[in-house]
Amino acid sequence: MLALTIPPTGPPVAFGDMSQMAHGYAHDVLDQVKARNAHETEFLQAAEEVLESLSPVFDQHPEFQKHAILERIVEPERVIQFRVPWLDDQNRPQVNRGFRVQFNSAIGPYKGGIRFHPTVNLSILKFLGFEQIFKNALTGQMIGGGKGGSDFDPKGKSDFEVMRFCQSFVTELFRHVGPDTDVPAGDIGVGGREIGYMFGQYKRLANEFTGVLTGKPLGFGGSLGRTEATGYGTVFFAAEMLQVKNDSLEGKTCLVSGSGNVAQYAVEKLLQLGAKPVTVSDSSGWVHAKDGITNEMLEEIKDIKNNRRGRIHELADKYSGKVEYHETDRNADHNPLWQVDAQCAFPCATQNEINGKDAENLLSAGVTVVSEGANMPSNTEAVNRFVDAKIMFGPGKAANAAGVGCSALEMAQNSSRIAWSFDRVEDMLKDMMATIHKNAYEASERYSTAGNYVDGANIAGFVKVANAMVAQGVV
Repeated sequence: MLALTIPPTGPPVAFGDMSQMAHGYAHDVLDQVKARNAHETEFLQAAEEVLESLSPVFDQHPEFQKHAILERIVEPERVIQFRVPWLDDQNRPQVNRGFRVQFNSAIGPYKGGIRFHPTVNLSILKFLGFEQIFKNALTGQMIGGGKGGSDFDPKGKSDFEVMRFCQSFVTELFRHVGPDTDVPAGDIGVGGREIGYMFGQYKRLANEFTGVLTGKPLGFGGSLGRTEATGYGTVFFAAEMLQVKNDSLEGKTCLVSGSGNVAQYAVEKLLQLGAKPVTVSDSSGWVHAKDGITNEMLEEIKDIKNNRRGRIHELADKYSGKVEYHETDRNADHNPLWQVDAQCAFPCATQNEINGKDAENLLSAGVTVVSEGANMPSNTEAVNRFVDAKIMFGPGKAANAAGVGCSALEMAQNSSRIAWSFDRVEDMLKDMMATIHKNAYEASERYSTAGNYVDGANIAGFVKVANAMVAQGVV
């Protein structure tokens, strides 16, 4: 049969063209994506990871190829870029870039965080938005995929500078979002303070009080459990993977990277389940508590990072003799944190923090469970090593989906003008993670290899969205 060839700048394949065998369809579309987006490294990494999992689907669902689902799903429905002018405290004009990538709304309004960080660019936001499509589908909630942000850096800025920036950002963004259109949330650099400023400006411009942003402070529509959700969820997912093997987290030594909300609450839930977390980190270095991080140490970590905005070495300063500090060597080709002997690892810092050598070190250190709390913290080589080793590997789109899942619960509470208890939200999140695990595991059994959660999560999320796209026609 003839191979499907689509020139990168030419017209798409004709609707209904079935000349290409199903098993090659995903690879040909991936080649097209690479040609069209050659400079977008992060997005290509995400697209490759997803599309390479999907080939087995098209033998059982030829209608997806007939309706050109892949060609459509890899293109955002809308990309919005705008300038964000604002005044600093010296009344000097500053200008940043703002973005919103509205990737897919087949199963609900766009949903995904807003990130404020100097590294933000269109490639990173497309990668995050693309991942968000499948992550959101896995939660079982009716939410589509999107992402946004700016290259603005809130670090070192006064509250008034952050406020003025957020107000300028929303002055453009508000016309593109809404409770039934696009519901942003927080992400790196965007916490309760930033969400509050953005919500206030939206309310002022739209003249309505609606749940257009999630991650709000509790006093005006936020949800109990949202701060804890992602960290708790990644631990719940690890527990589900272990349960398949008739095992549990109790007594297991666990490595955690990062020290923000996700890492903090991963450590908290690990302690509650009887595990022994021994590491946390930040951009300056990492700490190792050989006998385990205690609840008292965890409270100190929260105070250092949430209140004092300090560095993680302060934990070792206070608990000298019990906690060792290791400064980050930015020229090293691996992170020594991942060489510490352990059974479980929870990367909760940032994307691509684990490379192939780190993955080898984790395997050599005895790690058999990796549950990703951050978005795509393992690069392609690392993921391949974990999958080849057949360890229990929970990819971020499944293992850290509790954050956006709780955001959807906040949307539901806002629509009903009610507030649920912390225990109710936590129970719903635990059930949600169990369902995500079940769907991913069953998809891996049907289409790939049982226990391959990379394939299982990609396929389970994709099939749900693809079915909706087929039903809605070519839009």
